[in-house]
Amino acid sequence: MNQWLSALLVLLVALSAALWKPAGAPGPGPAEGETSAVAPEQAAVDEDRAAVPEEVEEAEGDQEQSDEAAARAVVEEFGRRLKNVSLTAPPDIVAAGMREQYGDLVSPELLERWQRDLSAAPGRVVSSPWPDRIEILAVTRTSEDAFEVKGEIIEMTSMDVVEGGFSAKQAITLVVTRSGDGWQISDVTLGEYVCPGPVTYRNGEYGFVFSLPESWEGYTVVTETWEGLPVGGSKPVETGPLIRIRHPEWREDAPRQDIPIMVFTVKQWEALEAGEFHIGAAPIGPTELGRNDQYVFALPARYNYAFPEGYEEVEEILQGSPLGPMKPGPVRPR
Repeated sequence: MNQWLSALLVLLVALSAALWKPAGAPGPGPAEGETSAVAPEQAAVDEDRAAVPEEVEEAEGDQEQSDEAAARAVVEEFGRRLKNVSLTAPPDIVAAGMREQYGDLVSPELLERWQRDLSAAPGRVVSSPWPDRIEILAVTRTSEDAFEVKGEIIEMTSMDVVEGGFSAKQAITLVVTRSGDGWQISDVTLGEYVCPGPVTYRNGEYGFVFSLPESWEGYTVVTETWEGLPVGGSKPVETGPLIRIRHPEWREDAPRQDIPIMVFTVKQWEALEAGEFHIGAAPIGPTELGRNDQYVFALPARYNYAFPEGYEEVEEILQGSPLGPMKPGPVRPR
């Protein structure tokens, strides 16, 4: 009798162990050929979980594009307004113009810096050419709240508007930072000027660039002095630089036509036009090529009177308005 009870007890224990499983433990899989009823539901849950990171990445990508588009828009609008700020006006007018035109686009700190030092500010230096726009070349995100934008200020004349093209380009780098719900320009660095020609002479001391054809690659520069004589007198009362851009094939025994550029202060030019002094014996005076707020650049009268070799090429170069004025600054190597 006891043996039967022991056997029955062992059987009950074995049966309980087979039927009981801990919560969460996997149950028996479906038999071969059967389909689990919960498999589609579990698959949908797994797909939803996998889609969450993709949706986050997509949202982050949309925000990135939105931020960059906003930064670009600020720079492009800033470029359109450059021509409205004349840097040659009296300082109080320049400051007022900057507040009106730049105030909503640049940070207060940058605006204050420009108002203290107008030479560091971008804007319109002469009536023509004028800064028409900024062409963006590259946009780089430097942090969550800042972009670096590299571009070029495109300067144009009325002739460029009609015929297409441009008179000069100036490199510009801008830092655009988040300000509240928008974006503002917090720093600007101006770079080199470039003229349309394949070869460019840049004079940072007096503030101009001169575009040359490819055949002038390797040119040299000779600096002389012009003299202004009073009416009826022979002792110079005014002097200034005479810069000669010289063709690379110029030789002492076979000179070619130089491109001579006379440099006057604005005051000297006004005195010359008023007849207070004259230059040389020619009945006509120099011809203005361009000016900035400090200097006037002019072509001497009868500069090619001897008709040396290459004078026709120089005439053709001058007809293309090759001189572009800019702000005078530190001398840099060309």
